[in-house]
Amino acid sequence: MSVEFIGFIANSNASETIVRQGPVLDPPYIETVAKAHELAGFDRALLAFHSTTPDALQVAQHVLTITKKLKVMIAQRPGFTAPTLLARQLATLDQFYGGRVSLHVITGGNATELRQDGNTLDDKDERYARTSEFLDVVRLEWTSEKPFNYSGKYYKVENGFSQVKPLQKGGIYTFVGGGSDAAIEVAGKHADTFALWGESYVQVRDVTSRVHNAAVRQGRPTPRFSLSVRPIIAPTEKQAWEKAEEILARATALQDKTGYRKPADGHATAGARRLLALADQGSRIDKRLWTEIAKLTGANSNTTALVGTPEQVAEVFGDYYDLGISHFLIRGFDPLIDAIEYGRELIPLTRELVAKRQAVRGEAAE
Repeated sequence: MSVEFIGFIANSNASETIVRQGPVLDPPYIETVAKAHELAGFDRALLAFHSTTPDALQVAQHVLTITKKLKVMIAQRPGFTAPTLLARQLATLDQFYGGRVSLHVITGGNATELRQDGNTLDDKDERYARTSEFLDVVRLEWTSEKPFNYSGKYYKVENGFSQVKPLQKGGIYTFVGGGSDAAIEVAGKHADTFALWGESYVQVRDVTSRVHNAAVRQGRPTPRFSLSVRPIIAPTEKQAWEKAEEILARATALQDKTGYRKPADGHATAGARRLLALADQGSRIDKRLWTEIAKLTGANSNTTALVGTPEQVAEVFGDYYDLGISHFLIRGFDPLIDAIEYGRELIPLTRELVAKRQAVRGEAAE
């Protein structure tokens, strides 16, 4: 099983510890970060989706244009673009850019935010049912060699057909995220990789087992698994923990300016609740999983961190690999600088460690 590193390309320079100074859409920054990820050895990069931010599909196209090998992971929410149209948009990009496109399906847990895009389904399980139908249609558009009909509760298609197919045989690689039981079922049916946030070893065992069982129920192979985490690395462990405390202090001081704070209505997705439950167990979990930023912000995104030297964090990645994680979505609190730093030591060390474990076990890389 190969290991893959996924980065994150934001639309401008901002994070929990950095107040955005430039425009909301900052092309020079995007280009710099994209090229830095490619040079650092990342396999692909996530382009996020939010109801008020620039369109991830178009940003991804720009990233693909100014890079040569870096793949993109384009986040999209079902329900706002017709599945037939999105399937053709992604297939067209995939043909233009040599099969470097992947889809990250985010159903969305915050009904209030979703209404900013006109969503009318407040029940989360119902939204996941819509997601499943959406992906049914997308897959048919990518793979059907003749016109097809589809009749569901949320989507009805008559004589649907796409002349353009993805360069990737069988359809574009698809990630599915979510923390609820409904999300698990959708993943079991549709995901090539299921995306987890940075959870404990116990939680990872639980989620991967549930996704495996859901895939079995669908008669599908078990998807691969991705873990999203924020590495905080330094030459010594002491310096790494000092760096973490500095990040926490800065994030706390800048909450009002950055907007990274607990929702006023107490809203939390199922995934956020899992991270907050982890934070309730303590600030340091397992070997070096740090939960303070998740606790501070309400875990509205991937906010748990791994703290230590590059060798120590690579060792933890090895532990997660042994639990079935093959993709690591990593981003820092200083996004550009951290991406470059990860490429110097953390990514090569992890690849080397995993290769040694594969060799000991007689496993193939794929």
